[in-house]
Amino acid sequence: MTSSQRFPDPDGHRHQPEQPPGQSSGPVDDRGHGGRPGDRGPGQGHGQGPGGGHAHSHGHSHVHGPATPVSKHLRKVIAAVLIPFATAVLVGLAVLWPGGAPAHERTGVGFDRQTEQGEVVRIEKVDCRDVNAAQVPPTENPTTPEGREAAAAQQGQCTKATVEVTSGDDRGRRFVEIVQPDATRQLDNGQGVVVAYAPDAPRDLQYSVTDVDRTLPMALLAGIFALAVVAVGRLRGVMALVALAVSFAVLTLFILPAILQGSNPLLVAVIGASAIMLIALYSCHGLNARTSVAVLGTLVSLLLIGLLGSLFIGWASLTGNTDDNTGLIHGLYPDIDMSGLLLAGVIIGSLGVLDDVTVTQTSAVWELKQADPRMGPRALYRAGIRIGRDHIASVVNTLVLAYAGAALPLLLLFSIAQSSVGTVANSELVAEEIVRTLVGSIGLVASVPVTTALAALVVSADRPSDGAPAPATGRGGRGRRRKR
Repeated sequence: MTSSQRFPDPDGHRHQPEQPPGQSSGPVDDRGHGGRPGDRGPGQGHGQGPGGGHAHSHGHSHVHGPATPVSKHLRKVIAAVLIPFATAVLVGLAVLWPGGAPAHERTGVGFDRQTEQGEVVRIEKVDCRDVNAAQVPPTENPTTPEGREAAAAQQGQCTKATVEVTSGDDRGRRFVEIVQPDATRQLDNGQGVVVAYAPDAPRDLQYSVTDVDRTLPMALLAGIFALAVVAVGRLRGVMALVALAVSFAVLTLFILPAILQGSNPLLVAVIGASAIMLIALYSCHGLNARTSVAVLGTLVSLLLIGLLGSLFIGWASLTGNTDDNTGLIHGLYPDIDMSGLLLAGVIIGSLGVLDDVTVTQTSAVWELKQADPRMGPRALYRAGIRIGRDHIASVVNTLVLAYAGAALPLLLLFSIAQSSVGTVANSELVAEEIVRTLVGSIGLVASVPVTTALAALVVSADRPSDGAPAPATGRGGRGRRRKR
């Protein structure tokens, strides 16, 4: 028994399917069944949706959600691209897997110090002169910045903090820390602190306070963030947190140790970023054609960022060694390519925003196809790129402001020095951020037309003859016959 389905128009009324010229059918009853049982004349048993598309005979033929291509041909094409790519990423991870960061002797400089946990157990106010918190320079010249700072440090009440070590072999050991009145960080009784340990120093000077312990507020903030993500995103939120954890694991277990082992930073960054992209996108958005298109768009954009970054970092002679931290890294591991490390940072930093752009553009094209199945690739691309232009404006501005906010203290220093814009931009420290921002922004801008074009081609290339439900089209034609 066959039947043809009637489709509701936007105002809720049902319309009979139109019969193509030259075809006839039996009468259609109020349930939408054409002809008499057993009659199968031309045109009988076929139904058309709005605009002449095919419709199934059962009562649940409406497609809910995005019209994701599911044809065998499309799956084969996508798999032919993504399977070799995923295999190459797995091989790269296996070949370059570091097995841990290389050991080295601690220098006691910067972050390369042995640290323990401590707690302030007593606070006393003492005269700064009595504890010799600072010495006036021999010249005692108050007109110099050093003289004014030293003179001010000997005035007022200093804080004498007794700190107890609460971890490590010297747990329970106490030492005294003097905090000057103009210090930016003051200590309070009962406060947790991070203490540095210098085993080669005299016993009274082996321990010193380097920072405060922020474990509780940071953990609480992370918990609030996780609850907010799960409460709003539900299962997607849970998967997003899982993807975040995996990304952090790839970064700490593969990318950083592999670079320290001497592997090419660019190659490590590309493989690590690709692994993060595959895991994050597919775990959050599902193993489907839509996500695969977003992966392809992200991959093309990452390759463009890598090429542009390599070109302009080399052309601008950026070394990547611009501050104390990068200098310490270069001193400990002289074989590390610091300019390659800079390029790796550009690629990894751009990945997170790229994921957002490509997924959004792909979803937009799929929804446009779902809203109007008659749209072809060109119409889908034009409509999708209009959405992408708004996305470009907001994302580029976001990226620039993010880098500017991170470099705000540096920009203040240049403003204090009253340096010209050209002088500031030409300095390597600022030039690095400019190249990082512009290369990443070019990749983001390029990802919009690339991903939109891929999505438009893929969503229009579905072949329902392989067994997938056919979207409605603008041309008449006979529907699919289904037995009941």
